[in-house]
Amino acid sequence: MPAAARRISADDLGMLLVCLIWGMNFSVTKSAFDQLAPLPFTAIRFVVSSLLLWVIIRIAEGPAKLPPGALRQLVILGVLGNTFYQLVFMLGLARTTATNSALILSTVPTVVAVFAGVRGLERITPRMRWGIALGTVGVVLVIAIRGVGFDRATLIGDLLTVAAVLFWAGYTLGLRRVPESVSPLRVTTITTLAGMPGLVLAGLPGVIRLDWPAVNLHAWLAVAYSSIFSLVVAYLLWNRSVKAIGGTRTAIYMCLTPVVAVFGAWLLLGERPHALQGVGAIFIIVGVLLTRTGGESKELEREKQTA
Repeated sequence: MPAAARRISADDLGMLLVCLIWGMNFSVTKSAFDQLAPLPFTAIRFVVSSLLLWVIIRIAEGPAKLPPGALRQLVILGVLGNTFYQLVFMLGLARTTATNSALILSTVPTVVAVFAGVRGLERITPRMRWGIALGTVGVVLVIAIRGVGFDRATLIGDLLTVAAVLFWAGYTLGLRRVPESVSPLRVTTITTLAGMPGLVLAGLPGVIRLDWPAVNLHAWLAVAYSSIFSLVVAYLLWNRSVKAIGGTRTAIYMCLTPVVAVFGAWLLLGERPHALQGVGAIFIIVGVLLTRTGGESKELEREKQTA
């Protein structure tokens, strides 16, 4: 099997794992909010993730000199994709429904594709446009059947989630500018460390007031899941995929996240899926396949031409 095929297979499997992790994260995170408010929860999980990543990179790669300008670039991305994104995502999730949040976040592939096309980072082919459109329709079918309620009560949370989409799209496309010599593990570590101070400051008042002995085991397990899997593992796989196959073809996988959430509710909570959700899942899978095979970023095209 050619090396390129093996690389694509590894990226696909990695992003499917990300969908599984993030699909469960909505419910896992929100279930801890009765014990830990959103900002203290986020501050604690980022401290845990940052320490874990620091230990991992010291063991796996050790110290390394970054290319000129790379550190500044990674710090900016860390603030954008961690501090800003996490703040508005968590505050938004606390002020809207998990369904609304998932539906709004499913627009990430479209936003990334539009930004990538405008900035000239990737060529968005007709096949990719059809894939994104099918994936988006599929998400609407999967989520809307659960009851979407955009009203005054959720307006602030919905708007914060829209801001989260824009911050995440900017972070994803910014990764394309990171020098190839910087490993995905180092990118993940530096951006997480850069995003941590702002999140700790935002959550510090709540952490100080926290009644630590009163926090139950379920909440700490949610922190562990959100720290280790949703941040360390998922961010590492996302960053690796963006560098390998581009932002648009990575972002399309976010359409699968609601499918995972519905499947998880069926297995864990006994909620039976609706027939329309099955149709939506088919649309999403076809959309992912079309987008995933629909084109290459301009950087990758130039690399092939010069190889």
